[in-house]
Amino acid sequence: MLKDRTKTEAASPSFFSSRKTTAAAAPQPRASHGLEQFFSSIQDEQNLSILDFAGASQANISFITALGHRIYSNDVVHAMEEAFGEGDFSANQADPRRATAFLEETLAFGEQTFDGALLWDTLQFLAPPLLEQTVEHLSRVLRPGASLLAFFHAEEKTSSAPLYSYRILSTKTMSLTPRGNMRPTQYFNNRSLERLFQKFQSVKFFLTRDHLREIIVRR
Repeated sequence: MLKDRTKTEAASPSFFSSRKTTAAAAPQPRASHGLEQFFSSIQDEQNLSILDFAGASQANISFITALGHRIYSNDVVHAMEEAFGEGDFSANQADPRRATAFLEETLAFGEQTFDGALLWDTLQFLAPPLLEQTVEHLSRVLRPGASLLAFFHAEEKTSSAPLYSYRILSTKTMSLTPRGNMRPTQYFNNRSLERLFQKFQSVKFFLTRDHLREIIVRR
């Protein structure tokens, strides 16, 4: 059984452009068609292995295990901070040593380990070519037919995007707790996301009212 090796979230990651620490950063419940589609894809299945990039969350652990599955949690935002947080965040991702350390921290699994992955909003903050390397690693560790859920902000000219902690409330709803803001590495439209996941079977899009593009990718 996979063990949770998530590290504690940093109190104030240096690469955040701003950080909310007051009562204003309260959890926000939100319906999600992408989340609903993800759980629909594993409906009636048992004993699956799910990768969760949100970090150790009792809510997510309890929800996934109650469905009869195993969950492996890793706080990938914290891993980004450790690998790239000092100095120029985007430029640091081009450092082969740092990139290798990040991939080893987040995706050092055997081939076809997982039956699904909840990536949330993490991929949009990775710069190429590290983004492509991360997707390649995901393709390797996911089993054929596995589903991947990811979120991308859909505003083309935004200079800063909110970053959240994600907690599952039901198969259709989640709770978002603000963690601050970060600058996305690039603008992701449908075509660029299709290119990014071109080695996967399919990509399905859900565009929401709050400028968040949800996608379900089938391995």
